[in-house]
Amino acid sequence: MNGPGWPMTGADQVIGLLGGSFDPAHAGHVAITRAALRRFGLAQVWWLVSPGNPLKPDAPAALQTRLEAARRVMGHPRVRITDLESRLGTRLTVETIAALQARYHRTRFVWLMGADNLAQFHRWDRWQEIASRVPMGVLARPGDRIRALRSPAARALSCYRVSPGILASVDAPAWSFVNIPMRQESSSALRAAGTWKH
Repeated sequence: MNGPGWPMTGADQVIGLLGGSFDPAHAGHVAITRAALRRFGLAQVWWLVSPGNPLKPDAPAALQTRLEAARRVMGHPRVRITDLESRLGTRLTVETIAALQARYHRTRFVWLMGADNLAQFHRWDRWQEIASRVPMGVLARPGDRIRALRSPAARALSCYRVSPGILASVDAPAWSFVNIPMRQESSSALRAAGTWKH
């Protein structure tokens, strides 16, 4: 069903999806991915390296450059670095999730995001539909815990919050929030420091 370049899954596996521009990928992405595998009981995590981010005004580095850099940073047998949004022709997260669910109809997906994204989740296109399609695992990053948990989306979805250990086995809407050791890396800081050469 899925040819070269399409990740393989076993029947009824639970796959975490971590989307972003990864411009560039860094140790913070690695930390939340490893934590998500462990805390949410995921079989795999797929990084969805996006062609571009509609919320960001500046174009990212070339997709192939970002994919190659991400593969150098994230070495784990259960993590796949993908260009699935480019392959699917989707730009919005809700469209990507719907397309993946249609293509991998026996796979369960969990959407992963940092707490900084939960804080602005209510600004995402059709965010309520995302929440109704997939459980969501939120991982705390520096300085974002309180703002994220008081955000409009967190308040609207408060009755659907579950413990991390059951997130992979419950139906959407459901979300869980976990704290992980703090890391200060950010893609914007790496770009500003001039350490991201592309």
